[in-house]
Amino acid sequence: MNRAAWIEGFGVGVKSFTVFPDNVQHQRPSVQGAMLIFDDQTGAPLAVVDSGLVTYWKTAADSVYGASLLARSDSKTLLIVGSGIVADSLVGAYSALFPGLERILIWGRNPEKSRVLAERHVSKRATVKAINELEDGVKQADIISTATMSEQPILDGKWVAPGTHVDLIGAFKADMRETNDALLTRAEIFVDSFDTTLGHIGELLIPLKEGTISRSDVHGDLYDLTQRATGRSRQDSITVFKNGGGAHLDLMIAKALSGWGS
Repeated sequence: MNRAAWIEGFGVGVKSFTVFPDNVQHQRPSVQGAMLIFDDQTGAPLAVVDSGLVTYWKTAADSVYGASLLARSDSKTLLIVGSGIVADSLVGAYSALFPGLERILIWGRNPEKSRVLAERHVSKRATVKAINELEDGVKQADIISTATMSEQPILDGKWVAPGTHVDLIGAFKADMRETNDALLTRAEIFVDSFDTTLGHIGELLIPLKEGTISRSDVHGDLYDLTQRATGRSRQDSITVFKNGGGAHLDLMIAKALSGWGS
């Protein structure tokens, strides 16, 4: 797969990567690739950056920034659904931006991986714990962050309590979803970028095509949220933030990591 971005005055980036979900059985990353950075004035190549490193920092930054604008300030319990590399980055990122967190729960299809991930973060201020029952974890959470390779919904919106913020990360293709219609019809929906989510990612593309939700149900993107033009309407509202990524964010992070962004 390929993603590209051209930001005038900043640079050009092309990210090429492969997705092999079965790699987890061989202790290899499921997503691998490289990010090429070019000068936007001359076209000259500037750097090659490991795409896994870019994704590690970009994905967490995108999601946690969205959560900082949408989640309740008194949030105490975070549930991370997934136990891979992205889940690992989320533990650190949420701990940094939400110092008031008291518990971080981790649920994954592989209980042993979840346990190992939790043990890796025992030094965090919040208690980090692997759990066995997803529904129980969802009902306890103030913030839920899903980072899986699932193609079918695994998060049931009926489990989500009023006031919860849901951070959807994993689905990145037109046939992928992590949550069901029951959540989207209950929630105030936001995205990181309209251009990289609505027409490309199944999480919103499918319910939009089926008429389950409409374009007006998507209240804003990161620009709108940053400008305080939109946001959570009530304390008991359920908010959903769809992290679609996008090559523009890959380019920004890659330049910072390479040293060309300074």
